[in-house]
Amino acid sequence: MSAPTSWTVGDIAVHRVDEVPLPPATGPWLLPDATPGVVTGQDWLRPHFADAEGVLHLDSHSFAFMTGGLRVVVDTGIGNGKRRANPAWHDLDSDYLERLTAAGFPPESVDLVILTHLHADHVGWNTRRIDGVWVPTFPDARYVTSRIERDFWAGYAMDEARRQTFRDSVIPVEEAGLLDLVDVSAGGSEVAPGLRLLPTPGHTPGHISVEVSSRGRTALITGDCVHHPVQLAHPGIGACVDIDPARSEATRRALLGSLAGTDTLLLGTHFAPPTAGRVVTHGDAYRLSPAAA
Repeated sequence: MSAPTSWTVGDIAVHRVDEVPLPPATGPWLLPDATPGVVTGQDWLRPHFADAEGVLHLDSHSFAFMTGGLRVVVDTGIGNGKRRANPAWHDLDSDYLERLTAAGFPPESVDLVILTHLHADHVGWNTRRIDGVWVPTFPDARYVTSRIERDFWAGYAMDEARRQTFRDSVIPVEEAGLLDLVDVSAGGSEVAPGLRLLPTPGHTPGHISVEVSSRGRTALITGDCVHHPVQLAHPGIGACVDIDPARSEATRRALLGSLAGTDTLLLGTHFAPPTAGRVVTHGDAYRLSPAAA
């Protein structure tokens, strides 16, 4: 039986829209403390989230859903034709937009794009190149991120690779007047019916996760506060690109503790299929119990 690509949260159907699987070298680079010994020590990660040799499976995808009459996309992946320092992200040519359209979200229909943070693999499809110019992919949408996030990068000494990301995937959206910055409160900020932004800082200072709720059911889209289910078993494992590793770990521990034993569906922004599950206590940490559609 194939893994589900959509999940029901009350009246809301949340769709995973695949872009590309990430290459095997991603895991050792991104999560260097998730060594093969650590990974193979968690047999529940196999075969979906890791292989028998301890190689992590990671994906790039978006989530899309309708709530309050609005069509919403959360994070926009790597994008096509972008010049990137990471060879796995450079000059992609994927059928992401066709997949998005097939899921019922053609670009012109999207009302709201939520950006959990402004890293290259989360903003790429913000824009597409038309006649040599990067223009917003979702021309009638409002693009939303945390004000703290945008302000942080405005004052950050970016290297050329990051400046390129902003030139082709962030600034064109700003210049089109489509970027909305939200002051996300400590308890979360509702931006649409059933859609709440939660502060989950550490990976970046303004990183947010996205809570979707309907009829007493709830799902949480992680963004990069959790990259891979191995971090449920070992919350101290952080990403090499975390801006504030200590804060990232504290955020992850608090989030997982709040979800453990609840019915909230965890949707991992980089989790390979089956992607979604519930957090359950496992020894002195946690594991992911995969969920059906």
